[in-house]
Amino acid sequence: MQLSKHNIIGRLKDSDEYFIVNPLSRQADILTAEKAQEFSAQVFSDPAELVEKGYLVDPEEERKRYNREYLDFLDNRDADEVQIFYVPTYFCNFSCTYCYQEGYEHTAEIKHTEVIDAFFAYIDREFAGRKKYVTVFGGEPLLPGSAAKANIAYLIEQATKRNLALAFVTNGHTLKQYIPILKKGFIREIQVTLDGPQEIHDRRRMLKGGAGTFSQIVEGIDAALAEGMPINLRSVVDRSNMPYLGQLAEFAITQGWTANKLFKTQLGRNYELHVCQADQQKLYDRASMYEDIYNLVKRQPSFLEFHRPAFSISKFLFENGELPNPLFDSCPGTKTEWAFDFSGRIFSCTATVGKEGEALGTFYPQVTRKDEIIREWEQRDVTTIEACAACPMQLACGGGCAAVAKNATGRISSPDCRPVGDLLGMGLSLYFQT
Repeated sequence: MQLSKHNIIGRLKDSDEYFIVNPLSRQADILTAEKAQEFSAQVFSDPAELVEKGYLVDPEEERKRYNREYLDFLDNRDADEVQIFYVPTYFCNFSCTYCYQEGYEHTAEIKHTEVIDAFFAYIDREFAGRKKYVTVFGGEPLLPGSAAKANIAYLIEQATKRNLALAFVTNGHTLKQYIPILKKGFIREIQVTLDGPQEIHDRRRMLKGGAGTFSQIVEGIDAALAEGMPINLRSVVDRSNMPYLGQLAEFAITQGWTANKLFKTQLGRNYELHVCQADQQKLYDRASMYEDIYNLVKRQPSFLEFHRPAFSISKFLFENGELPNPLFDSCPGTKTEWAFDFSGRIFSCTATVGKEGEALGTFYPQVTRKDEIIREWEQRDVTTIEACAACPMQLACGGGCAAVAKNATGRISSPDCRPVGDLLGMGLSLYFQT
């Protein structure tokens, strides 16, 4: 018997205790310093328990279990719901300080009805028999003006004919105006961004021309919730607005949003994607962002009423009492996610959509596919990324984002490593000790 290659062992933050997590056997334990030393020395007082939990294994039996779990993962993913993004425009009425789509083409002359018809014809054919829904993305999809509203109304009409649910990713400024149009569809959720309390948000996410947007967005969120439309409130986080997230949380609690079952939240890291950020010093790496969130929760426990950070698989374990299934792939691109835009191009995901050189084909005016590149995206997971093979974190990390990895290395089949050990140290301490 030998130690499992999937054991993740680390120290709990602000504690003398340690943790062991094994994503393959789906076991996790808090360890005393003495027990942690046993693992370091590989001399165990109770090896039978460690065998039972999959921390000590027969390597051949572990390999067989890995293969079985991988096949189950593929089967489950093939049966998964597909999220299909549609971008009606890359234009936006905002001038956010960190926009990564600034350089994207904003073509004005578009035959929207023809393109939307071609889009639905393509997904009717290519995703027949698959569970799916459409997320409308941008740019800003809910632009003011009659033409923009007519395009969204037509898209909703076509989706409703097919009993397809819709989600919208919007800056929220015109959300209240769009409610009568949105009510005609099956709205799965509306993602809206607030980056802090009013003063901070308006400094980061202003209209072109500089006017603030906070109050109109709040009105839109209130209106959508009143109509029974789920809201996913997102905050884009960097060092300049992190100190104010606690104030945003208090605002959401006071507003009554967090008590509404239709309301949820997510935090997105402001990071380098396609174009250079003006101020690199304000950007977080993943571990340092979560460390500041950890400290925020320690100071302000009520923040957890607004948002429960994932800290890798810590939150899942806390809320479900068990670990999730092993994660062989954390990149949904071309598997359970595709993206399409108004120009008729097909992309792997939201991180590549609209970027020159990233198109995988077209659905309008004719259908084309770059099958060799698509296969490379489809085959990318921890079993095909060479750097993942010996990594104990692989089944909690899943290889990370292919678009970020390609942007950094030029290769899809390279890893976007997640600091799983650091995140578990913080998350398990926060949820199971604090």
